[in-house]
Amino acid sequence: MTTDVEKAAGLLLWSHPVLGLHAVADSAGSVRLGAFGQDWDCLVPLVEVTATGHGRVWSGERFIDTAIGSRLAYRGHETVEEGHGQCTTIRLADPVTGLAAEITLRTQPDAGFLRSGVRLVNEGDTVLQLESVSVLTLGGVLDAKGGLDGLSIHWADNDWLAECRWRQAAFREQIVPLSRAAHGHEGRGCFERYSQGSWSTGRHLPMGALTDGAGRAWLWQIESSAGWRFETAEREGAAYLALFGPDDAHHQWRQTLAPGEEFNTVPAALVRAETGGLEAAFGELTAYRRRIRRSHPDLRELPVIYNDYMNTLMGDPTTDKLLPLVEAAGSAGAEIFVIDAGWYDDDAQGWWDSVGSWEAAHSRFPGGLQRVLDAIRQHGMTPGLWLEPEVVGVRSPLAHSLPPEAFFRRGGVRVTEHGRHHLDLRHPAARAHLDQVVDRLVGEWGVGYLKLDYNINVGPGTENGAESAGAGLLGHHRAHLDWLSSLLDRHPHLVLENCGSGGLRMDYAQLAVAQLQSTSDQQDPLRYPPIAAAAATAATPEQAAVWAYPQPHFSDAEIAFTVTGALLGRVHLSGFLDRMTEDQFELVRSGLAVYKRIRGDIGAGLPFWPLGLPSWDDTWIAHGLRAETRTLLTLWRRDQDGGTPAEDSTRTVSIPHLRGTHVDPTVLFPATAENAATWDATDGTLTVRLPRTNTAVLLELS
Repeated sequence: MTTDVEKAAGLLLWSHPVLGLHAVADSAGSVRLGAFGQDWDCLVPLVEVTATGHGRVWSGERFIDTAIGSRLAYRGHETVEEGHGQCTTIRLADPVTGLAAEITLRTQPDAGFLRSGVRLVNEGDTVLQLESVSVLTLGGVLDAKGGLDGLSIHWADNDWLAECRWRQAAFREQIVPLSRAAHGHEGRGCFERYSQGSWSTGRHLPMGALTDGAGRAWLWQIESSAGWRFETAEREGAAYLALFGPDDAHHQWRQTLAPGEEFNTVPAALVRAETGGLEAAFGELTAYRRRIRRSHPDLRELPVIYNDYMNTLMGDPTTDKLLPLVEAAGSAGAEIFVIDAGWYDDDAQGWWDSVGSWEAAHSRFPGGLQRVLDAIRQHGMTPGLWLEPEVVGVRSPLAHSLPPEAFFRRGGVRVTEHGRHHLDLRHPAARAHLDQVVDRLVGEWGVGYLKLDYNINVGPGTENGAESAGAGLLGHHRAHLDWLSSLLDRHPHLVLENCGSGGLRMDYAQLAVAQLQSTSDQQDPLRYPPIAAAAATAATPEQAAVWAYPQPHFSDAEIAFTVTGALLGRVHLSGFLDRMTEDQFELVRSGLAVYKRIRGDIGAGLPFWPLGLPSWDDTWIAHGLRAETRTLLTLWRRDQDGGTPAEDSTRTVSIPHLRGTHVDPTVLFPATAENAATWDATDGTLTVRLPRTNTAVLLELS
């Protein structure tokens, strides 16, 4: 075995001291990416590709050790400056198929992130059918100091009403030692997570991490709404990582490349923390996400949003129901008022399977919807509307007036899911229809906020001619992102909220364009805290919309509980504010006033979790933001059904970044005398007292 990368390498192509990585080519032209000083045999070919007729050299569940990947040889590279960063392109070619590969590695010299993407071009003379393409591979870099026994794997389960549930397992629980020396081969299996269908996060977040006991962490995300997969396992005594977009085995994705044609993968990102573990890595990832997303005034101002849906009108808006809510929301301090689902419902049979035209219902708004929109503006708020643009109900006239090619089809049959058809935004008629709708709502009606929902999982995708279903889904996904960008180009101040039955399409393909992300449809305020606390793992805090739905039948403690949980993200206020007593209303208004005082720090703060990332039934949960001049911390104490009662009224949490600092802990909300906190500068610990169960508190440490 070669003892060191440099001894096998013929050429250093790229390096990044902060990440501790470099890409090197050996004397035969094979290029690999790994850590300084790692064994060459631990590393994986820089780009891994399977195509029909060109599979793997070692068969199994892994999508590394591919025949094409092993043949791809170095043909050149260049590095160019991009703003404050650098982009290195490494060019490879397969002498057998004529397939050329270019991988781009984007970084900043002083930042601990790497963003990658791969472009393939068929320079041969025969057609190729791609079945999988890696976006980033790393080998021999994710080993613990002292071996694999100290490594842990982290991933996030994600489901409707139960988003962002992070889990952890010892690496050796998932990848057991196989005595490679006795067999002469690597294992065939791996630890993998992947998406299924058109809900990119309907099963898991497109993220994962490896950590060791010394505080090192590697954290990654795949930026795709159309299929993704990652795998990790052991290779030559060390861990490897491979990130992918859609593939044939998991997503029915196959891409035909005729001579001269090309394909570009989805992007992926990797961040590294040398100390501080997973929490520090999430700080790096948060900073990276802020770099790649589209700039927008909303992300600087963070206006308070009222939405009429959750536990309130629930899709049944009318003029008479909305006007009192509009007045109350404006008085409470809301700055955007969103009329959610149902504003178009003029059908006695219900609206679910008849949507598509997006015209206001005359029976609901006898004086016209414009009367309500004008009232919203008169109360100092921007009007917003709910829209589900990618679907057309089976009973909608558009299901017959739009051409068949404008819809998802498989096997020549139009796809139907839960009473809806799915538009293919690559078709000009589909896009023209939605452009007309949005330009009417925004340009003519004066709507400034659109909540864009996505309530069906349409399966693997659409087949347009000979294309595979997965390739069709990726094509639509890219057209959808292009359409969203075009809306913001035409309407620069329009705010777009990304929603997929809550958080079922919560990925950074969407969030690099949209300003907000709905984190959940969870209606139980006692079940929301673990989602609210972990939402900053999936989206930047200023993009993570968290519901606060106080009600007139709530106690003051219950009102404070639901309002407090939203204050370190984007407040999505709901509830019958117009029916509250004066004291209840003032409690809500005071919470929003606190939010407006701290929101300037939310858009620059980095998240942390003093009690660790929450489990679903945790009784004590803590989530904080570390800003430049202060630290903000929310703690919840729960006794929800199915959980263990939180009998202890005090909890001590460690805040290492403030250790040795004089800190004055202040209760920002709710301002009750019974909630208190004391600081121990020597140990860097905060002791919080919440004498009642099902209470929450927001603290400032400055």
